[in-house]
Amino acid sequence: MALTPSEIAAVDTEHVWHPYGGFPATTEPLVVASAAGTRLTLADGRELIDGMSSWWAAIHGYRHPALDAALVAQSRRMSHVMFGGLTHEPAARLAQLLVQVSPPGLDKVFLCDSGSVSVEVAAKMCLQYWRALGRPGKRRLLTWRGGYHGDTFTPMSVCDPVGGMHALWTDVLAEQIFAPMPPKEYEPGYVRDLERIVAEHAHETAAVIVEPIVQGAGGMRFHHPAYLAELRRLCDEHGVLLVFDEIATGFGRSGTFFAADRAGVSPDVMCVGKALTGGYLTLAAALCTTAIAETLSAAHGGLMHGPTFMGNPLACAVAVASIELLRARDWRAEVAGIEAGLTAGLAAAQDIPGVTEVRVLGAIGVVELDGPVDMRKATHAAVESGVWLRPFRNLIYTMPPFVSTADDVARIAAAVTAAARA
Repeated sequence: MALTPSEIAAVDTEHVWHPYGGFPATTEPLVVASAAGTRLTLADGRELIDGMSSWWAAIHGYRHPALDAALVAQSRRMSHVMFGGLTHEPAARLAQLLVQVSPPGLDKVFLCDSGSVSVEVAAKMCLQYWRALGRPGKRRLLTWRGGYHGDTFTPMSVCDPVGGMHALWTDVLAEQIFAPMPPKEYEPGYVRDLERIVAEHAHETAAVIVEPIVQGAGGMRFHHPAYLAELRRLCDEHGVLLVFDEIATGFGRSGTFFAADRAGVSPDVMCVGKALTGGYLTLAAALCTTAIAETLSAAHGGLMHGPTFMGNPLACAVAVASIELLRARDWRAEVAGIEAGLTAGLAAAQDIPGVTEVRVLGAIGVVELDGPVDMRKATHAAVESGVWLRPFRNLIYTMPPFVSTADDVARIAAAVTAAARA
């Protein structure tokens, strides 16, 4: 028997643990009855524009006919089959597409269950690569401050150790190497710092891992593309692998298909997730070069990692449909339109007391405050404006679906501004 909205809320309050939350919850979750296009319909009948793309994943909006059709069609053939010793068309087609759209050289695809797991797999690839070459001492990861790479233990170890969400675990995490936070503009002095740190730690570093161009949940900061080229140069000079975490930025979010495309740089390993299935099902991937795959396979027989639901046909089928849909549309124009709308709509927020910076890149808009966001007041202000937002720390931000109209974007920007005033 179906639950009423009040029953859903009661069960949720009593039993359901939400992301980054506790008991009792600091805010009461809204009960969603349905979603279509860019709209979330609440159980009480209110309709909200989704300014979050369900944590940056639903780039095509909700209930898109092409994605619905792909999911239904695949469910009629096969919902799941183990990936050990078996394969199927959705996985093969997805791997083929990912190789086609990714930076050159990334031609081996390991399918994962989530973004955090893809970072775990990427780290395992890199460490096992050096073990295969007889250099087990190269076991640490190097990154820059201000990053976020996920919530399992290896990803947590390369999140910002002080300002990030996982400072609680610093004493039990693997001790990694941190460079200073990358500046927004290109600064030769910062490059010299990177050169010194990479050279000093190359003997113990398996890989450098960074979020290219956009640091996501670590602070929603942007940095100059030239730093990626500098990292590629330094990794090549000092015998270190380079990993790009494109989980948040992949599939057009920053204005290029992958953020790394802004620099014309290919990493040795790349992680993707979030928008991979258009927000329909959880799926991620770690792509790597043939050299990495063949080296560790020759030494150890393969990569010892195998999720139960690896290569799930339903997820792979909808991911194929999502990528094909994106390539068939003028997504660049869509993202450029969102960027222009957010730039114009958020300009007034700069004058709000307590706002330290407003920044926009692609389909990303951020208002940074000088102190923590009052979640209750900010959420209420956004909902009263007819928009769903989910601020965190001192940031009120939006990553809307690419199919958002100009009016949607204007209303989202107005809601972000209202939340900043709250």
